[in-house]
Amino acid sequence: MSIQVSSSNNEVMQRSPLNRDSYLLRLLEQTGSPETDLELLRSLRSQSKLLIQEQAFPTTRDEEWRFTDLSSLLQVNFEARTSQSSVSSEQIAPFTLPEAAESRLVFVNGVYQPHLSSVKGLPKDLYVGSLSELLAGKQEEAIALQSRLSHYLGKQPGAAELFTALNTANLTDAAIIWAPKNLVVETPIHLLFLSTAAASPAFSQPRCLVVAEPNSAVTLVEEYVGLDEGVYFTNSVTEVWVESNAQVNHSRIQRESKAAFHIGKTAVSQARDSRYTCTAISLGGKVSRHNPEIFQTGEQTETYLNGLTIALQDQLSDTHSAIVYSKPYGSSRQLHKCIVGDKAHGVFNGKVFVPQAAQLTDAGQLNRNLLLSPKARVDTKPQLEIVADNVKCTHGATVGQLDADEVFYLQSRGIDAASARSLLVYAFAFEVVEQVAIASLQDTLTHFLKTQIP
Repeated sequence: MSIQVSSSNNEVMQRSPLNRDSYLLRLLEQTGSPETDLELLRSLRSQSKLLIQEQAFPTTRDEEWRFTDLSSLLQVNFEARTSQSSVSSEQIAPFTLPEAAESRLVFVNGVYQPHLSSVKGLPKDLYVGSLSELLAGKQEEAIALQSRLSHYLGKQPGAAELFTALNTANLTDAAIIWAPKNLVVETPIHLLFLSTAAASPAFSQPRCLVVAEPNSAVTLVEEYVGLDEGVYFTNSVTEVWVESNAQVNHSRIQRESKAAFHIGKTAVSQARDSRYTCTAISLGGKVSRHNPEIFQTGEQTETYLNGLTIALQDQLSDTHSAIVYSKPYGSSRQLHKCIVGDKAHGVFNGKVFVPQAAQLTDAGQLNRNLLLSPKARVDTKPQLEIVADNVKCTHGATVGQLDADEVFYLQSRGIDAASARSLLVYAFAFEVVEQVAIASLQDTLTHFLKTQIP
């Protein structure tokens, strides 16, 4: 089902002088040729470059990009960072979390910043650090993890997708979280990816790898923040491996510059009896897209996806999710909400694949959309592909505006019209915001909802 609201289209963007193929090759050239002694990374980069050369830059003629026009991206010639930006601890203070003060990794423009990071508050058996540090480690534990990297890094399905391959083609460093067997980590881990404006538009490609071994549990906050209101491009990839009977609670917050471009992939593999929860909130970016892809590879897996998109002014924010079952007795619940105002455009495409082998699947999917202005637009497409005959699967979508009767009721109780609207918008969004596992982050998002939405 596809619902398109508002007959007015976004303003037509002028095409870049470069054609799409030339632009793609230019982005690939920005990856450079990093030096490393690890054959695994050399092999992954080489394979990814070959995959990119066989593909074309996406257009609205491609089904997966039908509602997301990247013409404005093509108008900007991005360059890879050639020098590190100087960021102080005072600058990152507004974005740090009290609950994760001693369990934080900070990357600036994709480059790890050890002087801004701290992992003192984490268990000794848990590895939280950068890929470069892990490869340089000589301890017995580091050597053991190095030998196991080949089983996880770059091995998620969907690695051939264009922007994922582009990220892998520049793979030199990454944020690594590795929880050993039977370890329950009580302290949340904060991965903070900061972007700064430069004299020329910059291009960075953050990478994360999360491995939760059997019977372990981890809480993770992955956050993308723009320090300046400049033009830049962030192309991120996060791989999450949830082994048997493990649990990962994942919050992903995107609040880039309103002039920035952000494309992110979250690829998750779940083994038997595992549980994965993701709350993804998108606030920033001129053009942004998030692709959560969940692969249930074992029986009795549980997946919970919560999403909130807020698009204002002329923002375009897209969420393309996929939940792929392969074994029986799996379950999933997905709730995604969009708040769209001004001339902004929201997109949701949620897929659920249930093959013949995935009998007794229980899947529920709901997309709810709130339009705040006559020119706001949303395209929604919940999608089920079911071959199995003994399943319980539901999906649905709603699109609407604020109820005039509800606004009037609040006004009749002495609340002014603007405050009444703000209260109703906050109530609409809070169902997702309250799923964020960190109290201080909930407070930050609540403040945004109450002050930034007209």
